[in-house]
Parts: sequence; C-alpha cells; structure tokens
Amino acid sequence: MTIGIIGAGISGLTLAYELQRRGIAYQLWEASAEPGGYIRSRREGNYLREYGPNSLLGDDDLLRWLDELGLTPDITFSKPVSKARYIFRAGQYRKLPTGPLSLLFGGFFSLHTKLAVLRERNNRTVSPPDETLAQFFRRRFSAEIVDYALGPFVAGIYAGDPERLLVSETFPMLLQYEREYGSVLRGFIKNQGAAGRRQSFSFREGMQMLPRALADRLTNLLLNDPVSSISRTGRGWQVESASGSTTVDQLVLAVDTNAAARLIEPIDAGFAANLKQVVYPPMTAVHSAYRRADVQHPLDGFGGLNPKVEGRFAAGHIWSSSVFDGRCPGDEVLITTFVGGLQNPDNARQPDKIIFQRVHQELAESFGIRLEEPRWRAIFRWERAIPQYDAAILPVNQQVNRYAPEGLLVCANWHGGLSLSDCIQKSRGMATQLVDKSLINNF
Repeated sequence: MTIGIIGAGISGLTLAYELQRRGIAYQLWEASAEPGGYIRSRREGNYLREYGPNSLLGDDDLLRWLDELGLTPDITFSKPVSKARYIFRAGQYRKLPTGPLSLLFGGFFSLHTKLAVLRERNNRTVSPPDETLAQFFRRRFSAEIVDYALGPFVAGIYAGDPERLLVSETFPMLLQYEREYGSVLRGFIKNQGAAGRRQSFSFREGMQMLPRALADRLTNLLLNDPVSSISRTGRGWQVESASGSTTVDQLVLAVDTNAAARLIEPIDAGFAANLKQVVYPPMTAVHSAYRRADVQHPLDGFGGLNPKVEGRFAAGHIWSSSVFDGRCPGDEVLITTFVGGLQNPDNARQPDKIIFQRVHQELAESFGIRLEEPRWRAIFRWERAIPQYDAAILPVNQQVNRYAPEGLLVCANWHGGLSLSDCIQKSRGMATQLVDKSLINNF
C-alpha cells in the first residue's frame, strides 16, 4: 500500500515520518521550496523571529518523540516567569489570576464574577446545539469572564472571536465536563493531572527546527512540486504534480482549505464550496527590540493580551525575551506583537508605517518606554492566518468523514484540532490507523 500526502506542513511531515519509520510506502508533495507551512523562524543578526507559532506545549511522550528526531539538545524550555499572563484593563496590564485563591481574593475580577464562579458548580443549565464559546461562558460564569479572560485569550492565541467559535469544535472537553459532572470546575478538579505534565518549549534556533528535522529524515519528500489535480481511479487516487503522475492507494490532504477546495472541486463542487467558506482572518506580526534599560515595565510574564472592549490596536504582545533565552542581545528585550485577527481584521491590513507607529505607541504607553522608536523592528503578514472553528466548519467535517471510506483523508489544522500538539498527535494517530489497515489488507 502507498499513501500519498499533499502538503509538508507539520501535519504532513509528521505523518510521512511515522509511515516511513513503520515501513509503509508514501509520497509527500510540497508546492513551496521549504517545509513547515506556518512554522517559520528567522535569525536576523542578533534577533530570532517567529513568524508563526512561538512555542509548543507537550508532555513526556512528545519529548521522547523529539528525542528520536535528535532534537533534545536543541530544546529550550520556557522560563518560569512566563507562567504569568497579563490582561490590559483600566489603563494598564494586570496579572490574570492563576488559581482559585488569586481569583477569589485578588482584585482582577468583580464580586459578581467571583460569586458566579462559586455558583458554577450548581449551574444545572445544559449547552444547546451549536453554542458559541461566548454563550457557554456567559451561561456558566459571567460576561466579565468573556470580556476579560476568554475574549483576549481566543483573540491572541487563535486570532478568533468567542462570539463565533463553537464550543463543541474548539473545547469539546468543556461539554464533556458539563455532561459528566454537571460543572466545568468540578470536571477540572476531577481530572487534574489526568493528561500528564505538559511543558512549553521551543528550540535553539526557533520552531522551524522541528519541521526541518522531520524533512531531513524523509526519503520521499518532493519540494517545489505543486499538485495540479487529483482524481479517483479503480484502485485509489491519481495525483498529477509538476514532477509527473503518481497512483496511490490512499490520499491525505494536509493543506489549507483553499488548496483543498481547488483539488476537490472537479470531484465534488459542493464540498469545495463549503471548504471555501472556512474563515482565515489576517494577522500581522511585529517584532520590536528595545534596550532593557529603556523599558520600565519588568515584563515578568509570557505577555499581555488586549480585550476587544478596551479598544486597543493590537491583539496582544508576547514578551519573547522573557519567555525564551537567545531571542536578542542580553541587554535588550524583544517583544512580538500580533495585530488583526477576526475581531480587528482591518488593523492587520494597514500600511507598514501605520502599524509600526501604532504598535510602538501602545508599547511605549503600556511599558514605560520613552523613545521615538525601537532599536530594531520588523514585520511579517499572514493574509490567511488560522482557520476558525465556527458554524462553517460543521458541513466540512461531515464531508471529510464521508470521503474517508473512499481513501481520501484529511490531516490538517482545520479538522479535528489546530494547535501544533494537536496536529502532531493527529498525524501520529493516523499513521497508526493506516499501518493497521495495511496489515489487515495484507493478511
């Protein structure tokens, strides 16, 4: 059996690597000149920039897998101080509560919200179909939790809007806790530690070291080889690419929804139309470096997120040099700012000059920086950043499941989980399933 894989992002690379180490024939096509998809790292002089994901959250199993790839010496764990998260509120960044005591006795949330949290364990309401994250948290907690915790988190991490993202697609575990325990908080308490200890880390030269390590070990990866079409055959799928025609038994799409729609449209126009409805908001990343002595704020955390209700220009900032060593010279700080996302898409499309000006203004006001501009800065734009798990994803998921028995599979961040750890886990799981199917077919 031969498996075809289109797209050498983290999902396609991981799947190919797992198939190869299990002795299953595969072919991996990638249209661009380098692997990794959205994972891009660049060392520019003394500065290490991440254009996409800044870190990876994993457990001991993932660390053992990375050790197989020879990456253990290059792993850089996040600093302990980065556990703190800040939210902009009432004119300054305030530390978000990190546990029950700081939530109940700290001053971040109002008495109304604190009482709502205490009452949540007796909240007997049940999630209706297609409930959004915002609706779920308002129903079980309060509007303040949505505005000053959930909203900025969703905007900063997923470039999304909690008013549109479905709880069933983004955090199904919350619904499971509601069903099984009658309370989200009770569910968290009952399952503390069940998933194992998870750590946040990156690599010495950035996140792109991971896809490069995978690509270096693959024997059947074709770069600069875009796929022009796919079609069904009597025994599988025919793939036409720049390098020629190949027949595979099963075909895996590990590309974004636009690329998938282009390939699927001749086969199923309805499926393609649904794929095109999946939203990817724009996001612009700005990297700014300042002398440590010129920044009054201690930057003692992971970064600061901006609630939509505060009307800030940026979605938030990662204090990159506070999270990982080696991001800039020792006497400087490096801040990564994200502008745009679904809640403020037009901000991401402003001219470079405007974005630089607005970002520096917010950084200067928020962190006590009395300078006209940073010592160094750079910009990178994603017109299509992160797929949104809103109502448009539901018919897509149904059609993905319908085509699986025909040997057309999906292993991408727009189906079944979009974080890096999700994508790696899904790819490894799919490899196991394909190997098991191969063994059954050969029996």
